[in-house]
Amino acid sequence: MTAIVKSLLENDLYKFPMWQTMLHKRPEASAEYDFICRSTPEYPLANLLGDVKQELDHLCSLQFADDELAYLAKLRYLKPDFIEFLSLFRFRRKYIKAFAEGDTLRIQASGPQVHVMNFEIFCLYIVSELYFRRFDQAALLAEGRRRLQEKLATLKAFAEQPAKTHAFEIFDFGLRRRAWGSWQEEVVRTFQAEVPSLFKGTSNVYLAKQFGLTPIGTMAHEYLQSYQAHVVRLREFQRMALEDWAQEFRGDLGVALTDTIGMDAFLRDFDLYFAKLFDGLRHDSGDPVVWGEKAIAHYQKLRINPHSKRLVFSDGLDIPKAIGLYQHFADRIQLGFGIGTHLTNDLGGPKPLNIVMKLVCCNGDPVAKLSDAPGKTLCNDQTFIAYLRQIFNHYA
Repeated sequence: MTAIVKSLLENDLYKFPMWQTMLHKRPEASAEYDFICRSTPEYPLANLLGDVKQELDHLCSLQFADDELAYLAKLRYLKPDFIEFLSLFRFRRKYIKAFAEGDTLRIQASGPQVHVMNFEIFCLYIVSELYFRRFDQAALLAEGRRRLQEKLATLKAFAEQPAKTHAFEIFDFGLRRRAWGSWQEEVVRTFQAEVPSLFKGTSNVYLAKQFGLTPIGTMAHEYLQSYQAHVVRLREFQRMALEDWAQEFRGDLGVALTDTIGMDAFLRDFDLYFAKLFDGLRHDSGDPVVWGEKAIAHYQKLRINPHSKRLVFSDGLDIPKAIGLYQHFADRIQLGFGIGTHLTNDLGGPKPLNIVMKLVCCNGDPVAKLSDAPGKTLCNDQTFIAYLRQIFNHYA
């Protein structure tokens, strides 16, 4: 059986700047990550355990190739010492374990955060691809190609409509829950060829290098969550995380993620200083229209022209939803749309797995995400959740 992970570059871009920041700012931190499946699979994921272990063994045998390091070095926000660190890096198998609890597949990564934080994306698409290998791939591929052509037809028809103030731009964010790697490659290659004026990049750094696309991404929840364990006063964790990010990248990668403890609590910390420093905001939970209106109102309240800022939407998008959000906002603010599962796992067969691998503990203390969407709140310590809710007045 062909190994799933082709390269350590086959990772989402945002893992690299977060990795660099944690290496520079918090190199001593320890962390624990847990794999979770939120949906009901067609068969028990525990059946995949043997194959998962083999894939993890393979992952831990890989290192960055010289041409991959040279590619990363051309990204101006990645610093020479970090590239040198990557040249020495290799995953250690002792920091990750996979096991079964009944029908449930468990994967836990625990150890130095600058090591274990990067298991996440690999584990997710390893499980997803192993899962879909057990179905009729020929039938799924035929239906996937038909649906892909429908998406392209929709986009081409949309491109003929009168332009609004700001451009419509979509990105592939589909690495983590893709059906299989060759299908993601086909989708990205087809979008690049068929709708180049609309398709602006991919989060998959390996494919960005392969196809000459812009790698897309900034930060994820784990980055902000980590700071819950790094501050003396919990109330300050978002501000400290944003400040460290701004100091690390000095104007690059300026899209901030807002929903670690909800949009309202985020905006209370996102004052004039940060609103001017950061280029825009990313949406990942809750009603996107409500969220976008709050963001624009916040910029206006601070006397910042929303036309100078960007909103990036990335929560469960498909192309019709992206077009609808564009029609609603495009005359008021710059936009971007990161589309994931709808691009790389829309095959008409078994439903994609709703899987995540989230940070649950840092430096021995619990951390949490308090989402604006029901069911997305993550934490293993209910007492800490209650305390966090109280501190930030978050009772959604």
